[in-house]
Amino acid sequence: MEYQSEAQLENQLIQSLTTQNFTKVDINNTDDLLINFRQQINKLNAEALNGKDLSDKEFDRLMTQIGGKSVYQSAKILRDKFTLTRDDDTSIYMTLLDTEDYTKNIFQVTHQISVKGTFKNRYDVTLLINGLPLVQIELKRRGGDLKEAFSQILRYRRHSYQGLFRYIQIFVISDGVDTKYFANSDTKPLYSMTFFWTDDKNKRISNLFDFTEKFLNTTQILDMIIHYMIVNVSDKNLMIMRPYQVYATKALIQKALTSDKGGYIWHTTGSGKTLTSFKCSQILSHNSNIKKIFFVVDRSDLDRQTLQEFNKFEKNSVDATDNTNVLARQIADEHKNLIVTTIQKLAKASSLPKYKSIFAKYADDKIVIIFDECHRSTFGKQLNCIKKVFPHLQIFGFTGTPRFPQNKSQDGRTTADIFGKCLHTYLIKDAILDHNVLGFNVEYIKTFDGEYDPTDTTKVQDIDKQEVFDDPVRLKLIAEHIVKYHDIKTHNRKYNALFAVSSVDNLIRYYDIFKSLKTDLKIAAIFTYGVNEEAEFKDEHSRDALERIIQDYNKMYQTNYDTNTFSAYANDLMKKIKTSQIDIVIVVGMMLTGFDAKVLNTLYIDKNLEYHNLLQAYSRTNRVEHTTKPFGNIICYRNLKENTYNAIRLFSQTDNIDDVLTHDLASYLKEMQDAINELTQIAPKAQNVDDLQTEEEQRDFVLAFRRVSRLQNVLSNFIEFDFDKDITNMSTQDFMDYKSKYFTIYENLKNDTSKEKASILNDIDFCIELVATDRINTTYIMNLIRNIERNDIIKQQTEINHIKKELKNSDDMKLRYKIDLIENFLDEVVPKLTPDSSIDDAYNDFETQERTKEINNFAKEHELDTEVLQNEISEYEYTGITNKSNIMKFIKKPFLEKMKIANAAIRFIKNNVQKYL
Repeated sequence: MEYQSEAQLENQLIQSLTTQNFTKVDINNTDDLLINFRQQINKLNAEALNGKDLSDKEFDRLMTQIGGKSVYQSAKILRDKFTLTRDDDTSIYMTLLDTEDYTKNIFQVTHQISVKGTFKNRYDVTLLINGLPLVQIELKRRGGDLKEAFSQILRYRRHSYQGLFRYIQIFVISDGVDTKYFANSDTKPLYSMTFFWTDDKNKRISNLFDFTEKFLNTTQILDMIIHYMIVNVSDKNLMIMRPYQVYATKALIQKALTSDKGGYIWHTTGSGKTLTSFKCSQILSHNSNIKKIFFVVDRSDLDRQTLQEFNKFEKNSVDATDNTNVLARQIADEHKNLIVTTIQKLAKASSLPKYKSIFAKYADDKIVIIFDECHRSTFGKQLNCIKKVFPHLQIFGFTGTPRFPQNKSQDGRTTADIFGKCLHTYLIKDAILDHNVLGFNVEYIKTFDGEYDPTDTTKVQDIDKQEVFDDPVRLKLIAEHIVKYHDIKTHNRKYNALFAVSSVDNLIRYYDIFKSLKTDLKIAAIFTYGVNEEAEFKDEHSRDALERIIQDYNKMYQTNYDTNTFSAYANDLMKKIKTSQIDIVIVVGMMLTGFDAKVLNTLYIDKNLEYHNLLQAYSRTNRVEHTTKPFGNIICYRNLKENTYNAIRLFSQTDNIDDVLTHDLASYLKEMQDAINELTQIAPKAQNVDDLQTEEEQRDFVLAFRRVSRLQNVLSNFIEFDFDKDITNMSTQDFMDYKSKYFTIYENLKNDTSKEKASILNDIDFCIELVATDRINTTYIMNLIRNIERNDIIKQQTEINHIKKELKNSDDMKLRYKIDLIENFLDEVVPKLTPDSSIDDAYNDFETQERTKEINNFAKEHELDTEVLQNEISEYEYTGITNKSNIMKFIKKPFLEKMKIANAAIRFIKNNVQKYL
């Protein structure tokens, strides 16, 4: 059987693109690219240039303005007009992209551009718009691993995506059969952030030529770049919307512009509703027929959870205070089209007589309100108050768990009753299929002894008495069970957990029980206390209990919070969860909706939940992270099985719960046995791996053991799993022996200097995180640094000291190479950063400076040409090969001295790459 080659696939793609109004051009190198860009930018701006093309000096000034920038900066320049001074000192406005009239843009396609960065690369297919390379397509032959194309782009990004290639907005990877897209960024992209395109019914469009027709046509690709990408001003990177977000935005915009009716978007929890709803608000705010767009959230979300998210999309877009005067000024300002506020503040302002004249100005105007999480923020009197002051109000809502007749609100209404028809759906089963969220592994733990069937709800309801559930013996057994199995569930605390309990009283009881167990787990708790709480029969007011819980937290983290600074405590606690600095947080209702943390993988439950409350709580655990997080762990200490099934059936609109819940232990054990059989056919014993001579044989072993490792990772999440008892065809020792061989191949690949060409293993994802055990690694430390305090100097120093302590506790070899570098960055750079500074940019700049300094110092000390050394480092980064004889050619010394310097250079190159790669 003959497979279609990459070259054949490439030629077919170019032919397809020429039918989509792309003109094929021959561009061989960066010089050709620059010449072509100059021609096209003159054509695009012909009117502004008044028929007189840019002179050489003017073009140089243009390149100084737009060139040499980061991906983030280039993206901002691409979307803006800018002034250019001509030779006669007149100034003109120029643009790189016509966002108003798509037909004025110039579309070209080229291939195999040769680029010399730190070494030479050829890029498969490049789409040029107005001469700028805005879309880069990397192809692999049919039957290849799509991740290999992704890995190749990562190498190109690191080594040769310079100059105009910094304007790449979108990457596309394909093997002809499967095709995905993702946004460019200054930071390293994650494979989990690559997406398939679909139709508006969420049916996948993966074939390259179908994808080309639907996604790469000139109108759609410009729409994606102009309307459906986000220049993230907080993280200083680019984001691109997933297909269901695009279709939902289009549906809502069309409804808003062609009707006075509202509607709602049903996108499952964790699918990025906030981004979609905010993007809808932004687009509508530019329409002159709509006077005001209000993006409305619940106050608790704004204050504690999504303020930072909103500011990512539009800097300083949110007023987080309770002051209605600020809101009133924004409403009165005719130039302020988009207002982000809370429903509480808007309802209050609309009911105050002093603002009556401000609202009266809009009595005849069309006003649009978009509600985030509309299943809980719009029921009751507040919306009625708002409707009274805006007679021509059009409302839209976003929710992951709509209200239906089965889970209608307290006043008996459904989401459709308030908003109208559902405009677009993306259900949890769709999101799991697309790997945008994870499924759930739900375990039910019996906590009663007695003559009853825990799956029989009639009998369980019979004994569901408060005194039974609150019994101290039962609570202690549950706490002990959590302590016993927490490390298993969280991969030795790489991840963390929430513990949802039924009441504030039980939260306090559980907190005290955990303290009495003297566990080394870091446990905190949070709840809102009642100001006028009845305390007659209590030993302690809940505020006093919260006060001592916060004081324990202060001792654990050297902070200084109390109940008077509750919001600051809540924010810091959530930050600790997101950076894996805390193990378990006990809650009653807080954080069970709207709170996102990728490192949260487990939810312990001792409370009754149903329908939207149940799925919202479960969904705290199912954010996609690394391969070590295969699903969200749910451990129920109450009988929630029927409630779980009912919620999944309702919000998946299907009777099949298997799309959302993981398989049982027996199913995974069967998969594991099959995977081991496949592995042992390649290498019957671990020592047989040494007999695999060809790279093809080693590749087969890597892929087979990777599958075994993934399944072992899944199985390790089951409390009852015992490797040596449950796996009959491999022992734990056998697994560790194979793992050792797996590591050996990985390390040999990284360090082998004997090969003359790059290994076919280079682009294989070894998934080392599956078999590595050290929690404190580079990713973990960098996450801590990104979240470091930048306003409070004392708090910042405490966090810096904590990071240094974590660095010293790490056994991760890659991290140990960087310890001095990171410590110097913490001491020299972090204290000088402003709250608006990008940590990633600052760290990358610091690394580059330090690396350049080390290279220059070594070259000077050994009388080596700096450029020669730099080229050898680049070659080693790319191929893993060092060339001693090539280094010796440039050393003008006696032979023995040459050898000594060349050997020292080889050691330096390897250490330098280990440290900075």
